Amino acid sequence: MNVLVDTSVWSLALRRKAAHAGDEARALAELIREGRVLMIGPVRQELLSGIRDKAQFDALREHLRAFPDEPLHEPDFEQAAACYNRCREGGVQGLNTDFLLCAVALRRKIPVFTTDKDFDRYAVVLGLQLYRPTQ
Repeated sequence: MNVLVDTSVWSLALRRKAAHAGDEARALAELIREGRVLMIGPVRQELLSGIRDKAQFDALREHLRAFPDEPLHEPDFEQAAACYNRCREGGVQGLNTDFLLCAVALRRKIPVFTTDKDFDRYAVVLGLQLYRPTQ
């Protein structure tokens, strides 16, 4: 089964020293080896944003090009808004990119791999499946 990977996991694996990346980076590496990783454009944008050094930006951009964006369609954006509304009704706040990840994962019936604890709350309200790497 494919896994939709959130910015938080990519960041651990790509922006920090490997010695500090931990289980999440190892799990991501395994998913990559298995060809099970999915990415969406807004996650790519978050990863590339804020990099001041052009050489670092270019290197990361080239590395990420190995992972084509999962196509997004009108229903994904509509579902993201519905996810936002449902969560807000349930007292759960979140970010637009988070809800877009939720919508894509729900529509494609795949889990989200994240270290962002907000997704635990989204999962309760939305019935979202989260990917938990085995130890």
